[in-house]
Amino acid sequence: MGQHVSRTDFEWTYTEEPHASRRKMILEKYPQIKKLFGYDPQFKWVASAMVLTQLAMLFVVKDQSWKMVFLLAYCFGGVINHSLMLACHEIAHNLAFGHARPMANRLFGFFCNLPIGLPMSVSFKKYHLEHHRYQGDEVIDTDLPTYLEAKLFCTTLGKFFWVFLQPLFYIFRPLVVNPKPPQKLELVNGVIQLVFNTIVVQCFGWKVMIYLIVGSLLAMGLHPVAGHFISEHYMFAKGFETYSYYGPLNWITFNVGYHNEHHDFPAVPGRLLPEVKRIAPEFYDTIPQHTSWTRVLYDFITDPAVGPYARIKRKARGLES
Repeated sequence: MGQHVSRTDFEWTYTEEPHASRRKMILEKYPQIKKLFGYDPQFKWVASAMVLTQLAMLFVVKDQSWKMVFLLAYCFGGVINHSLMLACHEIAHNLAFGHARPMANRLFGFFCNLPIGLPMSVSFKKYHLEHHRYQGDEVIDTDLPTYLEAKLFCTTLGKFFWVFLQPLFYIFRPLVVNPKPPQKLELVNGVIQLVFNTIVVQCFGWKVMIYLIVGSLLAMGLHPVAGHFISEHYMFAKGFETYSYYGPLNWITFNVGYHNEHHDFPAVPGRLLPEVKRIAPEFYDTIPQHTSWTRVLYDFITDPAVGPYARIKRKARGLES
């Protein structure tokens, strides 16, 4: 089973989440960062190109062997679908068309969701914004692993399977920890996705549908681009609960690696987050950071000091900001 993790509980703190206070300090010193707030006019074209690429792949995949289907799903389609999930992350913050056009953001989210195969755009927004506002809250922040996960997957081999099964935890954990009634737009999202999936199966066959869905699931688990799930908030250095990654995979993930910058300034589009770091380097260069998501996955699995317990939790809610 491998080495047992050294932690037996989460890291509990009674301080506020760090980003609201740091945001205030940074803006006092660098008010020009407010000029970066808004939406990215280039975003819709980049995300649309990803969707169209996956649609074109349907014609390629339908005649491939099963071995090639799974290889393409892991190495190509899954990467694009993961990027589209992160496009939905940008859309959750209204960074596609701005806060003044919320329905345009939601409709574009439905479009970006299509190749992913599973309806997630609206549901993700519902929970993700609470992750920002109540980071570390033991009930509200569903990004946190449960006690059951931490106890079951507490060895090297256990952590390997936990990483592989991450997509299942991300899908079902919110429904168990903090269930919410479905919203109308969630139902619309589901119906649109079901119609799209049915058309794909009718026109191209099940092999293509499996390429889309399996690619999405594989690229959320034991996959380099999925390293950001762990790198963002797992405590690799004691007392630090958010970490940025400044490696090349940011190029295909809308700079989600700039995660301290994103939590400090969620109104800044991903394309402009490096500018936040450039303007205020002393706030980011001096805190722990990652340079490789693959290394993050390796260290998480093999280091007994890191595991599902390595998260900072709070009994009280975070700042209303």
